[in-house]
Amino acid sequence: MSTCVFIQIRCKPGSTYRVAEDIALRELHSELYSTSGEYDLLMKLYIPEGEDVGKYINDRLLDIEGIERSLTTLTFKAF
Repeated sequence: MSTCVFIQIRCKPGSTYRVAEDIALRELHSELYSTSGEYDLLMKLYIPEGEDVGKYINDRLLDIEGIERSLTTLTFKAF
């Protein structure tokens, strides 16, 4: 069973659209939104069973040029 996580992404000024395009090309996400507030993008992602959540995100997402910071929220149960 996969783990659903939500990742908020803060981008360097002027890089949000390029970061979003890079994420889309990697086909990692279930959903990706532009947001207002402290973070620029909100991403819904399913981590495959058996994968380490932190390593998976670090190796497949956070190496994208222009990402300044991220905040990951783990989910436990859907209602």
